[in-house]
Amino acid sequence: MKLYTKTGDKGKTSLVGGRVDKDDARVEAYGTIDELNAAVGVAMTFLHEEKYRDIQSELERIQHELFDCGSDLASVISEEKRQNKMTVKMAEDLEPRIDAYTAEAPPLERFILPGGTKASAHLHMARTIARRAERRIVSLHRQEPVSEAVLQYVNRLSDYFFAAARAVNYRENVKDVEYERSAIVFRERKEKE
Repeated sequence: MKLYTKTGDKGKTSLVGGRVDKDDARVEAYGTIDELNAAVGVAMTFLHEEKYRDIQSELERIQHELFDCGSDLASVISEEKRQNKMTVKMAEDLEPRIDAYTAEAPPLERFILPGGTKASAHLHMARTIARRAERRIVSLHRQEPVSEAVLQYVNRLSDYFFAAARAVNYRENVKDVEYERSAIVFRERKEKE
């Protein structure tokens, strides 16, 4: 099998149900999901120790779900006729993990700088790409309907990466660096304790 088909040489690409320009909003959306999947793969290369088995396993599942997400976005078949792979449950399944990692790391009061360990820095990079993917998906949604499951999942995913990045730093005894000009912006957790 050859990797090149030459069918895109004039700036068009094939989707499920039709062809579009390579800079179409739908291609931008699923292309950013693909970029996010690659960023997750990079982050995983820094998480091989036993203490990261939970995160490593979750990231692999997330990579499969990102392929599902990209598949749903790569279809120009009407939303009513499409057989979507993404479900709202996928976003809901991230929530207990976000809560667990948030509880594991020290309480936050201020914004933090992305970084710390290499793994944490790469998880923060995945978080920012997830946010860009979300913006691309919202732009697409303004033009044509996008599955609610996709919108919820990508929104929840950036929270997951943030919480996981902080948990990784905590497990390595690396303190998050607070943004020095940040006001106190996170009060909720402190008030509940």
